[in-house]
Amino acid sequence: MRRLEIKNLHTTADDFEILKGVNLLIKTGEVHAVMGPNGTGKSTLASTIMGYYKYQVSAGDILLDDESILPLTVDERSRRGIFLAMQHPYEISGITNADFIKAALQARMKEGERLSLYRFIKHFDRVVNDLQMNPDLPHRYLNEGFSGGEKKRNEILQMKMLKPNFAILDEIDSGLDVDALKIVGDNINQMRGPDFGALIITHYQRLLDYIDVDYVHIMMGGRIVMSGGTELIEKIDKDGYEWVKAELGLENGDAKPVSSVLKDCAFKGLRE
Repeated sequence: MRRLEIKNLHTTADDFEILKGVNLLIKTGEVHAVMGPNGTGKSTLASTIMGYYKYQVSAGDILLDDESILPLTVDERSRRGIFLAMQHPYEISGITNADFIKAALQARMKEGERLSLYRFIKHFDRVVNDLQMNPDLPHRYLNEGFSGGEKKRNEILQMKMLKPNFAILDEIDSGLDVDALKIVGDNINQMRGPDFGALIITHYQRLLDYIDVDYVHIMMGGRIVMSGGTELIEKIDKDGYEWVKAELGLENGDAKPVSSVLKDCAFKGLRE
């Protein structure tokens, strides 16, 4: 079992503090969902874990198996087993999907080892079929001319090929129709196991209808203010987020350091 732990994480961009003390522990074998209104720091959390240069960690730490990854570059974090499916995937002309993923897999191998082209093609074709993607995908340039839904499926394709220990999926549901949501959800569920954990960032219940989620966290004002089970998803879908502000005494989403573990109902175990 591996552990990805965020401890009292504070992040700034252009001298503006976005994350204000995030605490979260994810273990392999677990799927966590982070929900919250726009502008609460969810995507900032994802990008900071991956090491995006525009965000500076002003306090706290990110630990992978009890070792800080803050000194590591993006590619080093990736090779350690962390994967980010971006909210807005880049288009890269001149590099095909197959060559992009093949290069990423080769970079993870030990010096002197070579990727088997036969095994790569066989696995690639199988995953493309699992995601019900166009068979010409290997030869198309990375995300170029893709619809929003195709880009998001392409992120899941990369995840399944790279087999990370921890996947951070930032609004992977945007641009997906109902059929595509089910396909993506099924493929994420197929990854579940002792060597895989996921952090899913979303606004809506619809994706989580198709994914077996263990823990749900609500983020406001740069902090996780409430944690529980799937009953939180149902409550948010029904009543939005205003009840969270009212219950916790938050003004304008300015989160206090609150923790809760909810089991039988949405408010059990709440404490300030």
